Amino acid sequence: MTQHLDVFLASPRGFCAGVVRAVDIVELALRKFGPPVYVKHQIVHNPYVVADLEAKGAVTVENVAEVPGGAVVVFSAHGSPPSDYKVAEKNHLRVIDATCPLVTRVHNEAKKYVREGKKVVLVGHRGHQEVIGTTGQAPMALFDERENLGLPDWDRNTAVAVLTQTTLSVRDTAKAVAEVRKHYPNATVRNDICYATTNRQEAVQELSRLAQIVLVIGAQNSSNCNRLKEVAIAEGVSAHLINGPAELDMAWFAGVTRVGITSGASTPEKLVQAVVKALTPRNVVYVGGPDEDITFKLPEELRDVGRAPATS
Repeated sequence: MTQHLDVFLASPRGFCAGVVRAVDIVELALRKFGPPVYVKHQIVHNPYVVADLEAKGAVTVENVAEVPGGAVVVFSAHGSPPSDYKVAEKNHLRVIDATCPLVTRVHNEAKKYVREGKKVVLVGHRGHQEVIGTTGQAPMALFDERENLGLPDWDRNTAVAVLTQTTLSVRDTAKAVAEVRKHYPNATVRNDICYATTNRQEAVQELSRLAQIVLVIGAQNSSNCNRLKEVAIAEGVSAHLINGPAELDMAWFAGVTRVGITSGASTPEKLVQAVVKALTPRNVVYVGGPDEDITFKLPEELRDVGRAPATS
C-alpha cells in the first residue's frame, strides 16, 4: 500500500477458552485414538481451523448418522441436542463432548427452569448450531429479533425464564429482552452472553472511536464475528468481515490512515498477523484491555494425554 496506515489492534481478540478447549479435544483425541476421529459439525466456525484438523485426520460431518459404527466422534463446541446422543448410542459411537462449558450452562438452566414449571424463551438466531443444541434440551420458544414473529400468546402473568445464545450482540439482546419483558414483566432473565463475546464487543467499541475502518478477521458463518462487524457499524464506522489477507480490497482504504483490526473467538492469530503484514502499517497500536486468562478443564477421558498446542 502506498499511503501511511496506523493499525489499531484490539485486545482481547481471537481464540476464547471454549475454542482452545474444543481444538485441543480434537488434537488429543487424534493422539489417543488415532485417525480418523469424526467431528459432528465444524468443531468451531473457522475454515482454517477445520482444514488444519482435517489434515491431521479429523473428518467433519453434519449428521451423526454419517459416522461409521464404533468410531470416535467429537461433538462441536456449539452444543448438540439430545437426539444426537441417542443416535451415537444406537451406533455404538464413542462420544467426546467438546461443548463449551458456558453453552452447557445454558442447557442446564433450560432444564432447571422447565422442572420448576416455568415457560422458557430463548433469545437467539434461528438455525445457528448453538440454538439447535439448546432448543433440543427442553420445551422452549425461540425469539429471534431479526424476525417479525412475535412472542407466544401466554398469559401476562405466566412464570417465564429468558435465556440467550452466548454469541449475540449485547446491544441487540438488551432490546430483545426488553421486548420480552413488555409481554411478561415478571420474567426471570439470565444474561448468558459469554465473557469472550462481551469483551470483544467492548474492545470493538473502543476501536471504532479511533479508526476510520474496522476489519474483523474471521469466518462468514461465525456468529460472534458477524456481531463484531455489526457493533462497529452501529458505532458509525465502515466495517468488513474477512477470512484473511486474500479478501482485502485496497479500495476500502482510499483516504484512510487509521485501520482497526479485531478477530472473532474462533479465529487463529496467524490470520490476524497476516492481514496486518499485508497492510504494511507505519505503526501498530494495541487497544483495549488485558488478555483473558480463563481456561476450561478437558473431558476426563483425555486428561491423561496432556494439553495439545492450540491451532494458531
